[in-house]
Amino acid sequence: MELERAAEMLRGANKIMLFTGAGVSTESGIPDFRGPEGVWTKVDPSEFTLQQFVASADTRRRSWAMRADSTVMEAKPNPAHLAIVRLWQAGRMIGCVTQNIDELHRQAGLPDEAIVELHGTALRAGCLDCDNEWPTAEIMTRVSGGDDDPHCECGGIIKALTISFGQPMPRHEMERASEMAARCDAALSVGSTLSVYPAAYIPLEAKERGVPYGIINVGHTDQDHLADFRIEGKAGVVLPALVEALSA
Repeated sequence: MELERAAEMLRGANKIMLFTGAGVSTESGIPDFRGPEGVWTKVDPSEFTLQQFVASADTRRRSWAMRADSTVMEAKPNPAHLAIVRLWQAGRMIGCVTQNIDELHRQAGLPDEAIVELHGTALRAGCLDCDNEWPTAEIMTRVSGGDDDPHCECGGIIKALTISFGQPMPRHEMERASEMAARCDAALSVGSTLSVYPAAYIPLEAKERGVPYGIINVGHTDQDHLADFRIEGKAGVVLPALVEALSA
């Protein structure tokens, strides 16, 4: 059984690096991006580049309206997030590098030192011209009150602190992720298609060092052929079972 094989390969590891994608949060009611019912099947991602956001008030209005309809703000951690916290508390993890912007790893109890958010967070917003930041909920109150293209008091455009297409990856977070990949003794990708770069290079950095590399996902990923083990299944089902097996 693949679960038993995974547990055997990870049993001696105590610096496991988790790499998580949208599939970890779908069971919290947050749709993924690239699945059959994903966000990008409904809207064209090219419409939501940073350049388009800055240039077009209509794009900004549409973006804030989509955020108002999103379930991210109300989502709660699911069994996959909680299983990762248990792995951390057991002293088996070096940290979790995530592509997700929902902060559910933090809400589940994973400390900041253990989390690398490569694509930013949807729960905070900032001005593109100055250092002002706000909880996104505060900006959404303005949007629902009729300010459908909110600006900072300095006149700058306000944007959620997520990494958009065309926006540079956060240097500090990329460095932290690479450091984890360089020090981990195993890597486990969960809920990611491993098709979005440069983020998807991170588990490959660990794999290239020769440490065990496993994948848990519903459906094909671009790195299946590189994995030492692969488990097909939902993160909220497989991860708790794997963590339990590692505790046996």
